[in-house]
Amino acid sequence: MIARVLVFGFQLVALSWLAIAAQAQEQGVPVSAILTIDSDRLFADSQFGRRVVQELDAEQSILRAENRQMEAQLAEEERVLTAKRKEMASEDFSAVAEAFDARVQEIREFQDNKAIEIAQQREVEEAAFVQAARPVLENLMREARASVILERRTIFLSITAIDITDLAISRLDAAIGEGTTNKIDPE
Repeated sequence: MIARVLVFGFQLVALSWLAIAAQAQEQGVPVSAILTIDSDRLFADSQFGRRVVQELDAEQSILRAENRQMEAQLAEEERVLTAKRKEMASEDFSAVAEAFDARVQEIREFQDNKAIEIAQQREVEEAAFVQAARPVLENLMREARASVILERRTIFLSITAIDITDLAISRLDAAIGEGTTNKIDPE
């Protein structure tokens, strides 16, 4: 009698697990203890990531245009300064040349700092993305009955059925979109 109850209980648990597994697979979620993801593609192909890349590319384009304009301006100033060299006393020219060099260094440092700020902004956005993605990925793990999500690039060989990158992208797009209205600040 106890054996029958145990067998019946085991069958109920097995049927429940199979029903959950079937439901997960119907939703496109693989049932596996281990899932894989391509985190670079997750970011780059999501609406959030595409927005960030587009915004930062625009900022970098502006910076490159500023750099080209400043380079042209400084080249012209250097040409004029070189032409005046013949007319100036050596010590006067040295003072003007040192001031010009100092100004060039200041401009380079200022522009380099802008480039650093753009890179830091990408890091901030990526951190916000990871924080916003965590609940979506945790939900996918629960649905798949997974214990872990591994980075696809660190795996030597696996079946593609456990890769949830495309599914995660579609769920993230649905949950956070471009990340502009419900953006989460990184900690």
